[in-house]
Amino acid sequence: MEVKMAVPVINRSFAQERIRLGDTWKVYLNASDPDGEMQAIVCTLEQAGAGPHPVGLTRVPANARQELSGYVYLKTVGAQGLSNTSLRLKIQIRDKSGNYSTPVSFPLAFDPRSHAEDPPAGIFQERDLGPIMVTLSSSSSA
Repeated sequence: MEVKMAVPVINRSFAQERIRLGDTWKVYLNASDPDGEMQAIVCTLEQAGAGPHPVGLTRVPANARQELSGYVYLKTVGAQGLSNTSLRLKIQIRDKSGNYSTPVSFPLAFDPRSHAEDPPAGIFQERDLGPIMVTLSSSSSA
């Protein structure tokens, strides 16, 4: 008899596609793992002209290892020189057995005319899960 390992699943996600440079970008997630073994939110950021950044890990809080709802965030303060840069963030959830969820991907562009968008009502908790552990750099310094 084949034993199937439960893997984490990102059930829903939301992020603005455009923000003003200097704003904090929030990426909302709803995820679950029947085994309650979610361990880390794995973030990979690709930056046009600079390539992929090193992988960033955000630990899943102990009380959210079976059901997770909230947001990770990326601060863009001090990221001068990125006004015409496009980014793509890929997020996966890793469990303690080394299993990964199917990735979700989010584009980001900086637009001085953008305005804040709230996530769909009633789907995500307004819970800070931690920072996206990557550092933005201007294309000229990459």
